[in-house]
Amino acid sequence: MGDIEAPGSPPPAQNVLLSVLPSKEFASSKKGMLLLAEVALSFISFVCFAASEAAAFVTVPLLEFLAALFLLFAYSTKFNERFKGFLWPLMDFMRCVTASVIFFIVSIMAVSKYVDGASKAGGIFGFIATIVFAVDFYLIFNELAAFLKQGGGTTEEPSRQQGGSEYEPTLYTAKLTTPRQDEFSDSDSD
Repeated sequence: MGDIEAPGSPPPAQNVLLSVLPSKEFASSKKGMLLLAEVALSFISFVCFAASEAAAFVTVPLLEFLAALFLLFAYSTKFNERFKGFLWPLMDFMRCVTASVIFFIVSIMAVSKYVDGASKAGGIFGFIATIVFAVDFYLIFNELAAFLKQGGGTTEEPSRQQGGSEYEPTLYTAKLTTPRQDEFSDSDSD
């Protein structure tokens, strides 16, 4: 026969789609808007380069699109809170720095070397993506600097300590400590 479903429940395919999309609260946060802009601009730049004579530059926007999409998924589903072994803020910072530098170089080459419209459009979207990635790494750097100025003694991120939105991603999850000298005993050498 068939499965019995509640009269008001949406079809299962719609539930799966809704679970993959970021929540409205995260998408309206500062980090969510930056990640959505990075995903969109990387994808548009990828499509432009794929349709142009500068098809050799298609790798950069594709990799940045996938990396930004992964972090968008990780932050929106709080995946980063479950895996505390990774240094999420450092990964995000390095991704943004390398993306902004590489997008800038590729965009300059695409705009100056190729004459077709798709290459020029890919370069222009690459310049815009460079600015968005640069703003993202600037904000991450400021949060990291503020966190380190506080001594790094707490495990909460600075925006939560200052009463920030609960939908901002948790970047700071572990306190780094070094072992004390008295923890190592020489009792085994007697």
